[in-house]
Amino acid sequence: MNRDVTDEVVYRPTPEFVESTNVRAFMREHDIESHEALLERTTTDVGSDSGVDWFWDELVDSLGIEFDEEYDAVRDDSDGPQFTDWYPGGRLNVAHNTVDRHAAVDREARNRVACLWESEDGRVRELTYHELHRQSNRVANTLEERGIETGNTVGLYMPMVPEVVSILYGCFKVGAIAVPIFSGFGVDAVATRLADADCSVLFTGDGFLRRGDPVLLKETADEAIAEVEGGNGGGNRDGSVEHTIVFDRLGSRKSDNDGERGNDHDHDLPWTDRDEWWTDAVGSQSATYETKSLPSSQESMLLYSSGTTGEPKGIVHTHAGVQMQCAKELYFGFDLKPADRFFWVSDIGWMMGPWTMIGVHTFGGTMVIYEGAPDYPNPDRFWELIDRHGVTQFGISPTAIRALRKHGDEWLEGHDLSSLRLLGSTGEPWDPESWLWFYERVGGGETPIINISGGTEICGCFLMPLPTQPLKPCTLGGPGLGMDVDIVNAAGESVADDHERGFLVARDSCPSMTKSLWSGDDRYIAEYWSTWDDLWDHGDWAQTDEDGFWFLHGRADDALNVAGRKVGPAEVEGALIDHVAVNQAAAVGAPDETTGTAVIAYVVLEDDVEASDALREDLRKQVGTELGKPFRPREILFVDAFPKTQSGKIVRRAIQAAYTGEDLGDLSSVENPDVLADLEDATE
Repeated sequence: MNRDVTDEVVYRPTPEFVESTNVRAFMREHDIESHEALLERTTTDVGSDSGVDWFWDELVDSLGIEFDEEYDAVRDDSDGPQFTDWYPGGRLNVAHNTVDRHAAVDREARNRVACLWESEDGRVRELTYHELHRQSNRVANTLEERGIETGNTVGLYMPMVPEVVSILYGCFKVGAIAVPIFSGFGVDAVATRLADADCSVLFTGDGFLRRGDPVLLKETADEAIAEVEGGNGGGNRDGSVEHTIVFDRLGSRKSDNDGERGNDHDHDLPWTDRDEWWTDAVGSQSATYETKSLPSSQESMLLYSSGTTGEPKGIVHTHAGVQMQCAKELYFGFDLKPADRFFWVSDIGWMMGPWTMIGVHTFGGTMVIYEGAPDYPNPDRFWELIDRHGVTQFGISPTAIRALRKHGDEWLEGHDLSSLRLLGSTGEPWDPESWLWFYERVGGGETPIINISGGTEICGCFLMPLPTQPLKPCTLGGPGLGMDVDIVNAAGESVADDHERGFLVARDSCPSMTKSLWSGDDRYIAEYWSTWDDLWDHGDWAQTDEDGFWFLHGRADDALNVAGRKVGPAEVEGALIDHVAVNQAAAVGAPDETTGTAVIAYVVLEDDVEASDALREDLRKQVGTELGKPFRPREILFVDAFPKTQSGKIVRRAIQAAYTGEDLGDLSSVENPDVLADLEDATE
């Protein structure tokens, strides 16, 4: 497929749809006529007034966010954008806005489904706002009984079950800092986070199902805690987990009263003096709790970066910050209505998990959770789930769509996807063919793809199209509302209007921007603010086209420097995927005596294509034609699959290590490490 397809507008919203949206209602309220005027009003100065300040102040009422005490000012940035204090003097609690107010006796929402869960083995559970409220209160009482106070950290190494929602909100209620940990992490990754965060209470489960087999969490948690106690967990704290509360997902607790622990999956569950079953610890608590009123800047979550390079970064979020950002994005970007059923493929340990919960529940909607693999037992699992539950918004990574597309269109047949109002994606750049397949086959050619990009550091998005905008394949639309972002060159000069490729930066803060890093201000400044004065360096390559559409070209720090010329892996991969024979591609760098760095490409072919030297040469020529001869891969290696995280992202560092023979490092985030042997074989 010719990449010029990204120059064509393929989605144009109907006037009827535009008028029905939340964003259009906001524009009518404030006499704003166009999308361009809206963006300008919310991100730039209007006379002597800051558009950013105006928007984030106006948004409190527009979104119906309830503060217990009014704030004195929308922000105090006297210490610079790096340390902006948002909504100073105000008091609130995320748990009040997401669950308490909806569960009130006189509210219609109390009997609405807050969480709809489907397990891999087909079980379905629903949790109403009334039930979620009671369960969150029990969690809060459980925490206080174990000495947890405002500012203490609580770990969540949990399977994706409905109880994880009540744990998050229970932490918020008592003012504890929730520390979600990805359920696919191994011992070292869990230990690093527990040690750094100094969690004295950990919620976990006996395990969960993945492709029909149990994934055991409790054993991993025990080993991680032992590693912390032995001083091998790293981090800058010296505490240890004192209480482990275990949710019985796999049937590890027998129904009899003989004190034994058994299960349906033929493994013995280890047990220690610190362990308690969820039903004993939480189920016995009172369902009444008075949610704490907290300062706007009170820490709410400690989210860790994936740790694919270097020591994981502890991202510090506040109650006001995540409340405002998550709600804004779900309301405007995904047009969330109370009747919606919102499904984003994620884990509680990734930003998109809490982002979905807080955003959806602010407006009394239904969050859909799925436990297992996207293609188990068949490749139509997601299409079946969307049909069965009437999902209205569906978000997924580009890599996962590429994998599902490879199975063929026939798996979509017989599934009614007409309930979908919007599609979503994040995590990496798209290729046009996969974007169009998602748009046309899943969305029926009339459902916009809200392709978003931001990060854990802001628990939200710098770039986000609105559903009222026309869309080109792969575009991210433009800056999110209230987000003053730009594209600059190496000197820090704006090149967005020149349509040059440059670095994505933020010229101002936003409420959800991390207030620092858990490890301290020095690393925070070095990571994000040291490249240019008062500019947040996000690390992505970005570019606008002649029509004003924004696009990303991958991570700038992943750049391949070939003979002094830089190219992003995503650009090489995109050129390869444009070929009709290619389903997926991964590009890495390798030392080269002539050019310094050579491009090495791994390719997964479509099912009906045979690997050959002729095809290999054809692919090299295609990259040369689209990107220039210096960027033609030195080698193209055909493989069956790539190492990926559970959320579907390709782990390039593992691919590069497999090629160069270097230490593979921590593979705890890799769902399918067995494919690495095939990658190594391909290089021989």
